[in-house]
Amino acid sequence: MPAKRHGGAHRHGRDRRAAVIHAPAGRPRFTGDAPSAAVVGGGLAGIAAATGLAERGVRVTLYEGERNLGGRLAGWPTRLADGTTVTMSRGFHAFFRQYYNLRGLLRRIDPGLETLTALPDYPLRHGSGLHDSFARVPRTPPLSALGFVALSPTFGVRDLARMDPRAALPLLDVRVPEVHERLDGVSAHDFLARIRFPEAAHHLAFEVFSRSFFADPRELSAAELVLMFHIYFLGSSEGLLFDVPAEPFPTALWDPLACYLAGLGVDVRTGTPVRHVRPLPDGRIDVEAGGAEARASRHDALVLALDGAGLRRLVDASPGLGDAPWRASIDRLRSAPPFLVSRLWLDRPVARDRPGFLGTSGYGPLDNVSVLERWEGEAARWARRTGGSVLELHAYAVSPDADRAAVQAEALRQAHRVYPETRDARIVDERHEWRADCPMFPVGGYRDRPGVRGPDPAVTVAGDMVRTGLPVALMERAVTSGFLASNAHLERWGVRGQTLWTVPRTGRSPVLRRLAALGG
Repeated sequence: MPAKRHGGAHRHGRDRRAAVIHAPAGRPRFTGDAPSAAVVGGGLAGIAAATGLAERGVRVTLYEGERNLGGRLAGWPTRLADGTTVTMSRGFHAFFRQYYNLRGLLRRIDPGLETLTALPDYPLRHGSGLHDSFARVPRTPPLSALGFVALSPTFGVRDLARMDPRAALPLLDVRVPEVHERLDGVSAHDFLARIRFPEAAHHLAFEVFSRSFFADPRELSAAELVLMFHIYFLGSSEGLLFDVPAEPFPTALWDPLACYLAGLGVDVRTGTPVRHVRPLPDGRIDVEAGGAEARASRHDALVLALDGAGLRRLVDASPGLGDAPWRASIDRLRSAPPFLVSRLWLDRPVARDRPGFLGTSGYGPLDNVSVLERWEGEAARWARRTGGSVLELHAYAVSPDADRAAVQAEALRQAHRVYPETRDARIVDERHEWRADCPMFPVGGYRDRPGVRGPDPAVTVAGDMVRTGLPVALMERAVTSGFLASNAHLERWGVRGQTLWTVPRTGRSPVLRRLAALGG
């Protein structure tokens, strides 16, 4: 059965200390003739940008190269060996309660966020047998930190005595964007080593979180890790509990959002890749899109809401776009290593007490396991009809040279260790998605990431790799940057944009801020 909603937590309001980012002042919207804008990319960033512009009366054309909206959250139909048509996707995503702007976008189609289901915990398990849980940890700093240390089996008295409190002080008062200036030159692994963070806690908690950026901690910027610690833990009273869509992404998100955009007059063109763009002397932009018979259209503004690889390709194909330093920084963007999503339809159920989601460490390539019928309606209906289960396995930061079949087999073998009852299950069908299109946040790479605004005021950039100067990450960074990109164009035209919210830009707790100040 899908997970039950827990006390209306899926409709949880904002932290009372959340920071508001007011849009520049201006008239409410366009009346009469309005400018046109092209948004390239139909993922979260592009949909947010299109929404922000179209709600103010801008004539928007949204170009998406794939046949479906959603970007890295897209879904598509597939037919199983038993004849059932189901939805395949790139897997589990946690909709954390700190994602204020993402949730604001979703409220356009679901005011009460009824399509989101609350999961009761963020459980972690290490191959050594250690477990951690965030369900009982207080959510308000500094009690969150004290509670985690008190309840976690990975913190002992000797571990606490060994830690270097002075080196750990940056965790207590993260300031955005200054954290990138202080820590971007250090790896997440080296930062934790400097603190002398307990090894078990390092593996069980921080490694799980850092790998959610699809990167090995030795390659990930410590600034991103510390920022994540602030967003999800010490900077917010939202805690590490989260929601998930109760149906596959197209049903819950993309089909309703496409209808919403159409109602605003947005021309949504899926299956229409943009080949190149050309800035014109009058400040407008020519956009050439389509297949073999690509056609050009002219727009007053352009939002580039592509992943890093797609942005590099389009900029390379558009020699008149931007200036030399901007183009060079785009060219230096790199994608994270490949990752695997394996979805398995099993002929028998996973044990009833298994959580819907489990983060793992110390299990070879396996980074997490999901039992989809615990929350997703489509999977639950298949499981009820067949008596089986739908299991999903993720493996992040896989070596590009790895034997993919071997990684798939090893991830499954490790899943059998995690949930031994699956060893005897027959796999009715399986799908394996290999992707390598998530952004990489390497040590020292912050300055090369594009900002929302670039050298051409008619062109903005949005996506989860974009520098926003705000404490946001992952899906929330994508949506926030999309709204910021639309706001930048609206400001040029004297129209008021979207008000945004984030967790506090500095440490939330005055006690912890005073402690952090001792570090100088």
